[in-house]
Amino acid sequence: MDNNTPDYLQAEIDRLEAELITNQELLADPELGQLAKAEIERLQKTIESLKTATSSNNNDEEVGENFNSSPAILEVRGAAGGDESKIFADDLLRMYVRFATNQGFTIEYLDDTVVKFSKPNRALWDFGAYQTFQFESGVHRVQRVPATEAQGRIHTSTATVAVLPEIKANQFEVRDQDLEWQFTRAGGPGGQNVNKVNTAVRLTHIPSGLVVFVREERYQARNKEIALNLLRAKLWQAEEDKRLSALSSQRAEAVGTGSRSEKIKTYNFPQNRLTDHRLEKSWHNLKDIMEGDLTDLLSTTISFFEPSPQKQYDLTSPI
Repeated sequence: MDNNTPDYLQAEIDRLEAELITNQELLADPELGQLAKAEIERLQKTIESLKTATSSNNNDEEVGENFNSSPAILEVRGAAGGDESKIFADDLLRMYVRFATNQGFTIEYLDDTVVKFSKPNRALWDFGAYQTFQFESGVHRVQRVPATEAQGRIHTSTATVAVLPEIKANQFEVRDQDLEWQFTRAGGPGGQNVNKVNTAVRLTHIPSGLVVFVREERYQARNKEIALNLLRAKLWQAEEDKRLSALSSQRAEAVGTGSRSEKIKTYNFPQNRLTDHRLEKSWHNLKDIMEGDLTDLLSTTISFFEPSPQKQYDLTSPI
């Protein structure tokens, strides 16, 4: 067994290889030999695909390790469900910020829905910022009775979470000629400087059409820096998504891709339950989780996707 092969893939490879041996023994059978030959070809192709997926998975981990200690840029937006989805998105962002605050992370708001987490040396948490949050990317679904629901009916809505590493200029090139800068007044709170000077920044990447808008800081120069960093991270993620989409379907089905379109969690408030569908595991302390108690949830998720002999968590213990 390859020590770098995840257990869920290795178990399937072992099962198929045992089946392959059985069919090879049937080749000499005058009645079953032809069927066995066809089955052997199918099994060999499937095993090869799984081993390729394993190799890709290992390569992914090597790439990911380069960003484990990087600051994490976390963006949460409402998706399906109207106003309730926006409220849920705000609740999720507050949940992550509370956890990061409790663990000693440095927190910087880049926009209303975008936060950057950095881990100082004094942080209590064992993992780097991007390593901590990267597997939160995806669609989060909530089932609860909205505060505005007079009939007490349970509504379902969703929010999307995108987690990006902070990408430095020497790690991903963005050409100046591909950028279009626009400057406007930010509006809202922030004093006269915000409301009278064009401090807000709208940055467009012309080739891709990707747009970022930043208005959080009081000074244009700082908003320009934030906008460029955020755009660079999103362009890097777009390239990463293309790379992940090229992985075999076996791996995508087994571990998920981390895509923002992938439904990963359900928050069931009536049953006080959070379920991570990738891990097939549930937690029954949803109220505490929403208040930022993410220690077990995040460490279990990291352990599932990044197995390490130094970090072992029991994924099979009863809830």
